[in-house]
Amino acid sequence: MVARAYTVAFEGVEARLVEVQCAVTAGMPGFTIVGLPDKAVSEAKERVRAALSALSIALPSKRVTVNLSPADLPKEGSHFDLPIALALLAAIEVLPEEDVAATVALGELSLSGDLVPVIGALPAAMAAAEEGRRLLCPAACGAEAAWVEAVEVIAAPTLARAIRHFTGQQIIAPAQPGLAAPDAPARDLRDVKGQERAKRALEIAAAGRHHLLLVGTPGSGKSMLAARLPGILPPLSPVEALETSMIHSVSGLLTDGGINRARPFREPHHTASIAAIAGGGRGAKPGEISLAHNGVLFMDELPEFPRTVLETLRQPIETGEVVVARANAHLRYPCRFLLIAAANPCRCGYLSDPARACARAPGCGEEYLGRISGPLMDRIDLRVEVPPVAFTDLDLPEPPEGSREVALRVAAAREIQTARFAETDARVNADAEGRLLEEIAAPDAEGRELLLRVAERFGLSARGYHRVLRVARTIADLEGSETVRRGHVAEAVGYRLALGREA
Repeated sequence: MVARAYTVAFEGVEARLVEVQCAVTAGMPGFTIVGLPDKAVSEAKERVRAALSALSIALPSKRVTVNLSPADLPKEGSHFDLPIALALLAAIEVLPEEDVAATVALGELSLSGDLVPVIGALPAAMAAAEEGRRLLCPAACGAEAAWVEAVEVIAAPTLARAIRHFTGQQIIAPAQPGLAAPDAPARDLRDVKGQERAKRALEIAAAGRHHLLLVGTPGSGKSMLAARLPGILPPLSPVEALETSMIHSVSGLLTDGGINRARPFREPHHTASIAAIAGGGRGAKPGEISLAHNGVLFMDELPEFPRTVLETLRQPIETGEVVVARANAHLRYPCRFLLIAAANPCRCGYLSDPARACARAPGCGEEYLGRISGPLMDRIDLRVEVPPVAFTDLDLPEPPEGSREVALRVAAAREIQTARFAETDARVNADAEGRLLEEIAAPDAEGRELLLRVAERFGLSARGYHRVLRVARTIADLEGSETVRRGHVAEAVGYRLALGREA
């Protein structure tokens, strides 16, 4: 008799159903796993054997063969332990075969029979819902998987409890969705003295998901400003939370027993590799740009990143997804992130500080910022120079507005965009393109005249022209204006031309 259980194999953020077939036949006693398993899957037979022994369940003196179908799909990870154990128990008639076949299971077994949490419970629940089966997972993964309401999630702490559930001796109640522990309170913009232009740019970036570059001397507050961006962003919507959590689940970052509604904030070091930023490595895992999906990617000391790493950002910024192509994998990950980049004006950092003149000006600054290629710079909507702050300014009273007041305006602008794009694939102004952009961001006559003169005088590229329109639309939304006027265009152009030679 061949007993069947089901589990999943991960391809990017997608979970493909895998049939676990177990046959117990006459012959020399042995335990074999076939179907392209990796080392962790091959070792499952020893963990399963020890776990069953701890439960006083003896394997018959026969040949046990486990096949993972489809056999040409690579199987990786320790989550195959539980489905292999269930299929084996069904084959030796300890568990009812029909109930096991109606379940998608994943979980790692300890030698004592406890179920150890594994990655990917959320994508596995999505796959189980599509197949119309229930999901069995470790207790620590139940709150995460239960966010998929279309599937019944059984979260068992041990293999013994799972057996008693299947045999009807002790039914386990379905798991309930849970929220991860809240993060520390967000930092407040009131802590930043001065820098009003940079704060305004931060508000525009948050409202329309426009990419921002901050250039200033060391200690001027660039990192401080970027760290306060999460405090003015609205929480993730249910759809966005599910998308982001799918990526974090397959990356093993959901460890608090539930889903977090806060937007991700990723800040990779400038020594990060291409695989760390864009994705790849063993198993073609998501990179930082995908982990920042629907959130913020903060790249401090942008010119210090390797040129090859910076150039990998160009296509994901435009398309909102990254393709990780390897010899044994070709995977797509979503990566609609808000890029906040910070840089010094030159290598020594004091090119723009009148009190500490740079000895190699102006060539030092041109050479240093020249490490950021023109095509990448063309994709950055807002460029702001952050002037140095005098120590006397630190004694000034707190600014009248903090993160709470700015967050209310950002949330109002986001609500306008949600209603505007309700019937489209776009979510924020940064996603608008083509005819849709022309419809929502067409400026009035004075604004169009100004934009055409600027495009002709400063040689805006077609991409730059459209990005100015998107930023102008966001500025209008912050003011509650239905039309894009000359003032909105002028402010957007000011951010676009900042830090350029023409400026």
